[in-house]
Amino acid sequence: MLPILHLNGYKIAGPTVLARIPREELVSLMTGYGYQPYFVEGDDPALVHQMLAGTMDRVVSDIQAIQAEARNHGFSERRMWPMIVLRTPKGWTGPKVVDGQKIEGTFRAHQVPLAELATKPEHIGLLENWMKSYRPEELFDENGQLVPLVAALAPQGTRRMGANPHANGGLLLKDLHLPDFRDYAVAVPHPGSVLAEATRVMGQFLRDVMTLNAGAANFRVFGPDETNSNRLGALFEVTDRESTALVRPDDDHVSAAGRVMEMLSEHMCQGWLEGYLLTGRHGIFSCYEAFIHIIDSMFNQHAKWLKTTDQIPWRQPIASLNYLLTSHVWRQDHNGNSHQDPGFLDHVVNKKADVVRVYLPPDANTLLSVTDHCLRSRQYVNVIVAGKQPEAQWLDMDSAIKHCTAGIGIWKWASNDEGGEPDVVMACAGDVPTLEALAAVDLLHTHIPDLKIRFVNVVDLMVLQPESEHPHGLSDREFDSIFTTESPIIFAFHGYPWLVHRLTYRRTNHKNLHVRGYKEEGTTTTPFDMAVLNDLDRFHLAGDVVDRVPRLRNTGAHFKQFLRDKLIEHRHYVNLHGEDMEEIRDWKWPQLKPAKPRW
Repeated sequence: MLPILHLNGYKIAGPTVLARIPREELVSLMTGYGYQPYFVEGDDPALVHQMLAGTMDRVVSDIQAIQAEARNHGFSERRMWPMIVLRTPKGWTGPKVVDGQKIEGTFRAHQVPLAELATKPEHIGLLENWMKSYRPEELFDENGQLVPLVAALAPQGTRRMGANPHANGGLLLKDLHLPDFRDYAVAVPHPGSVLAEATRVMGQFLRDVMTLNAGAANFRVFGPDETNSNRLGALFEVTDRESTALVRPDDDHVSAAGRVMEMLSEHMCQGWLEGYLLTGRHGIFSCYEAFIHIIDSMFNQHAKWLKTTDQIPWRQPIASLNYLLTSHVWRQDHNGNSHQDPGFLDHVVNKKADVVRVYLPPDANTLLSVTDHCLRSRQYVNVIVAGKQPEAQWLDMDSAIKHCTAGIGIWKWASNDEGGEPDVVMACAGDVPTLEALAAVDLLHTHIPDLKIRFVNVVDLMVLQPESEHPHGLSDREFDSIFTTESPIIFAFHGYPWLVHRLTYRRTNHKNLHVRGYKEEGTTTTPFDMAVLNDLDRFHLAGDVVDRVPRLRNTGAHFKQFLRDKLIEHRHYVNLHGEDMEEIRDWKWPQLKPAKPRW
């Protein structure tokens, strides 16, 4: 890669910063970035052409020398990488003056220099002179084809830019060697009986992905200084953070050979990963959920590129761009409101259904299944949202695989409606919403035992859309079978509530759908209090059921009073002790006998 900074002085309506600072400042800036700048400057095309050709020869020779040393002797020290600063006039060789205003060498050259051709015939003459200044009669024959001398200048075969395999990374892409994710399963004797940190388990899986692909050197993990914080520290059992700068003895797992790319710049991490994927490799970007917004526009452009290249036959598919969003909105107990924003999901689902996938695994085993699937996929943007804190584990591995394969499922062990119509559907997506929804169901089973509840968990968010809108979407028949056509639906959601409404507004039972999620309430507080502040907690969810099941509106008053009292008790306890009540901290899903199937 040879960086070229083209300084033509202006952007659309004014001067550029780097073109106006003193040369010594520009040299210092580029040197500070690790580059050795070479300057090519002028306004005479013939002279600049010769200067640029000579400089290109020199810098290519420098790059080849650096590469040869590293490839033959290994890394020894960080070398200054050459770059070119090309300074020429803006609009160079175009019209110099139009309608009395200077064009070449000014900001006006940025836009259309010759407009209003229909009403200003003199502009047509200027345009003709401009085009003829390139002497096309010397470049093309009478048939409009390039003359042989010029055509021979073009590179041949893979030396052509569009045919270079590094510019069509799918040609170079090799499948990852993946361990069996089932080997990392968390043993779950019964739902909610054990705690685990989901991303720590995922880190063990990624550690072995790194090991199995060390020879191919085609897998990296990217993140802004958050690998350990996001519980992926097992990676450092087999690799380091990469740095070719000074390494001190007390640094933690830092070396020039590391395959974890950390820099406190989400922009840089995204750019690194995109370049890595586009040249035929694999990777994953781990980030705090709230700060992934920093690369919104970069995600946009990659998603658009994927959509476009899907329609170009010679473009080979590349590995998917995988995001792991953790340290999420519901577990920012000490960082507070600034670290609470699940809105990247809303941004992602705006893109074409052929490109985007969103997963909300509720526990470690589902996260393992989802991660394995995403690392095998091609030509997608996969967004995985998973918590890093110790949480209850719900599904054994066999159940997790089935659940993730379908993307949605009725959890029979949390339901008691089998063989009949439910009074209410309790649905959820996300790890904390799943916990609170299950706790609400436990309250309802205890206080209103004859209430028929169907419990539904969504791991693949896009199943909520109709199949006509997304390839993972459920048919209307399947959706109605799960969510019914008339029963009230209480949906506990990880993100902003209206996203679920956007995805389901065309469904038969949308009128009975009530969604709880993040509504911009939060501070430095306890985990359960975050849910309470946003009405996502078990007491609010259970109250929503009473409010929306017709037969409970008059008979559920005492239960509603109990729920209100619990919320008051919670508030007093948190304010006094700074932690959640013991019954909240220690709650576990009860071991209920499964209902006997009727067939």
